[in-house]
Amino acid sequence: MSVIELTINDRSVRSDVESRVHLGDFLRDTHNLTGTHLGCEHGVCGACTVLVDGEPVRSCITFAVACDQQKVRTIEGFDDDELMKRLRHAFSIHHGLQCGYCTPGMLITARDIARRFPDADEARIRLELSGNLCRCTGYMGIVAAIKSVLADLKANPIADAPAPRAVVSGATTSAPAFQTFAAAPASAPQAPVAASVASPDQPATLRKGWTAIDDSFVVPFALDKVWAFMGDLPSVTSCLPGAELVEHDGESVKGRIAIKFGPMSANFAGAARLERDDAAHCAVMRGAGQDNISRSRANGDVTYALTSEAGGNETRVAVTLEYMLQGPLAQFSRSGLVKDFVRRMIADFGARITAQLGGSAAPDAATAATSAKFNAGSLVWSVIWGRVKRLFGKGD
Repeated sequence: MSVIELTINDRSVRSDVESRVHLGDFLRDTHNLTGTHLGCEHGVCGACTVLVDGEPVRSCITFAVACDQQKVRTIEGFDDDELMKRLRHAFSIHHGLQCGYCTPGMLITARDIARRFPDADEARIRLELSGNLCRCTGYMGIVAAIKSVLADLKANPIADAPAPRAVVSGATTSAPAFQTFAAAPASAPQAPVAASVASPDQPATLRKGWTAIDDSFVVPFALDKVWAFMGDLPSVTSCLPGAELVEHDGESVKGRIAIKFGPMSANFAGAARLERDDAAHCAVMRGAGQDNISRSRANGDVTYALTSEAGGNETRVAVTLEYMLQGPLAQFSRSGLVKDFVRRMIADFGARITAQLGGSAAPDAATAATSAKFNAGSLVWSVIWGRVKRLFGKGD
């Protein structure tokens, strides 16, 4: 049991709470704020969206203890908010709700869109709404309501408008187009940071909609041996759980990867191109694909750079994963849990490479194709358990 202090809808609160209690349950059961609806309870549907320090979060996967000393605002806390009043009215006249279960989360997300993208077109609105699911409306009324509020704000701005959320510098207001991999530039990459598909000089942190994750692992073999292995696409693919290589020609590949994350299944099929700089021992794999289940689309760059350690007996592989998701799975790219999960996968990838180089058997592509989808459940549980141990200051 922990004691937390936070502000809920401008009211200071001090409560005893179990460490395992999620914010959504805390708000509903302890403070009777039942406007926060719990749907999937896996962070997928968006019905439970609330604001924490002004940022939309999924209250069903956010622990209440993680909100200590923070400000939480639920749908009940917007009675005096002029922007929310306009959105509620627009949702009503444009038939943007039916059963109403998703509506609290939809309204909070819509308000966030209006603050960040005052010039949003329909494509941008739909992209930003992709993390909020509705079984009733078909979304047309919701999109129309948000568009009408944006138009109304231009004609009748709000005098005491809330401070806008920060937008990444240089970002455009139209939704980015889905792109396949680009041909390699004349010069090979010279740094362990992947170049942007849109701009070679723009890091991932400045690419709107992209998420970047950096990590590394050490392989107990000499650099030249590891570098040669990393250029063998079938061998590398066999070290990726759930991955299947369909065809390759040395630099270009086609394949698919199947992952099950809780209730969500994804089976991405796509193509990628490998660009290697033998002198610098760094490379980037640029790819694009689509999930045939959710129709979500992804662009991604995986950059790795090798450096020698321990007098040449070990090699550190620094990995930078940059990706952008569009569609129903887009909300996962913003999840801290998923970022931890990806880092755990990178560590597992390094362990598999070590096993391969050491002569241990690894599943080949055919075996991976016929086996069940890679189930992330055990990895997710280990990530959650690791977070709990860090919370209480316990070591392994």
